[in-house]
Amino acid sequence: MQKKFLSNLILVLILNVLVKPFYILGIDAEFLKRVEEANAGDYGEYFSLVGLTFIFNIFLDLGITNYNTRSVAQKEENIQNHFSGILSLRVLLIFGYMAMLAVSGWLLGYSSHQFYLLSILGLNQVLVAFILFFRSNLSGLLRFKEDSIISVLDRAILVLICSVILWSTIWKVEVTIELFVWLQTVSYALTFVVAFFLVLRQTKFNGLSFDFTYFKTILKRSLPYALLILLMMIYYRVDGVMIERMLVNGKREAALYAQGFRFFEAFTMIGYLFAGLLLPIFARMLSKNEDISAMVYLSFKIILAIGVLIGIGGYVFSYDLMNLRYEVIQEDLEKSAAAFRFLMVCFVAMCTTYIFGTLLTANGSLKQLNYMAAGGVILNFVLNYFLIKSEGAEGAAKASMITQGLTALAQIILAITILKIKIDFKELLRMAVFIVGVAALSKAFSFDNWIYNVVLFFACGGLWVLLSGMVQPKQALAILKQRE
Repeated sequence: MQKKFLSNLILVLILNVLVKPFYILGIDAEFLKRVEEANAGDYGEYFSLVGLTFIFNIFLDLGITNYNTRSVAQKEENIQNHFSGILSLRVLLIFGYMAMLAVSGWLLGYSSHQFYLLSILGLNQVLVAFILFFRSNLSGLLRFKEDSIISVLDRAILVLICSVILWSTIWKVEVTIELFVWLQTVSYALTFVVAFFLVLRQTKFNGLSFDFTYFKTILKRSLPYALLILLMMIYYRVDGVMIERMLVNGKREAALYAQGFRFFEAFTMIGYLFAGLLLPIFARMLSKNEDISAMVYLSFKIILAIGVLIGIGGYVFSYDLMNLRYEVIQEDLEKSAAAFRFLMVCFVAMCTTYIFGTLLTANGSLKQLNYMAAGGVILNFVLNYFLIKSEGAEGAAKASMITQGLTALAQIILAITILKIKIDFKELLRMAVFIVGVAALSKAFSFDNWIYNVVLFFACGGLWVLLSGMVQPKQALAILKQRE
């Protein structure tokens, strides 16, 4: 399993590094910049609406994706038993999800234009939900290559289309947030078709059938996953909605927060890739009563090495990055960079969650995770309420940092307690030495040109990853050479 994890991790990282960072920091950030230049606050409004569609996305999924991944990974023939039935259930859930969005928009007092954007964004979430369900079948079968391709296909299509619009003379149209949203719809629709046919190569689709007894059985099994996703999505996405609704200049403040959040979101894709690979692997190992300690330490050291380098680097060079990408100055730069710094600390905590939260999910420890997540929601709402009023975007970032840090710690304690993972003090010391070393490196370079400092920091940081033993090339090569 270690070989399967490492070989597919390399593939999925290469594909995603080639596509998703350019989409988020190139395409999405360029739309943010141009839309805000034309109509300040438009992107902030869009960012808030996207957050709302993500929060209520759980009523479109109800935990089915995670349940299906774990189910197929444990027993491959489950794909034959459940594919058509679950697909039928998802079609039914569309109506409930769109109704939830409509009621929420009405309660929040949205304008007709905001309702228009919300409906298109809701459609996009519907397409994404189906794509994720198709991917859950592929990853459950450990067909990671096909899953990896689907994971970047929508963004690759969007990068291609948007690049033509933004930087060529072939297709001249006005750059608006509405255009951006509709282009997302096109890319998701094309990816939906490809993913569906890839899954059909592994199973049969017997048509839609609305068996409510079957639906009840599936929902009973998947609802604990749904509750966990809902709770975690609330304290991950509610900040944008609260900024836009609570502050007088909420749309602009949300846009400034979004500048740093887009970088943060680009980086969290790395953790999401780890989780996507590890959930079916952990589930299969646990179902066979295999020792998972080696896999936990291997994956955690790799993601921690990446997370600490990016987190500390982003923290130190926050002003330069925000100014370089968005050309903001003075007070706007101060707010954007301040929020980004705290989000970078939050990123390191989330890297921990992607390992230990995934492990606990694979084990089926949903009750404990849901108690933890419920505490995270309460804490995050309270912190956001007070910190956003006093500090705006920076306050929201602080709230996320504290919430993610405490929930990550809780997940580590739960994993050690429930799964009896052995505490390797030698490995813990190695991690501590690595973090101290990276922190020291962040202050070691002081060239006038900040780009030189960035290049040297990451070059020396990468070398320190090897010297500190966080990633051991000989061990990795030995694992990759092993037979399955």
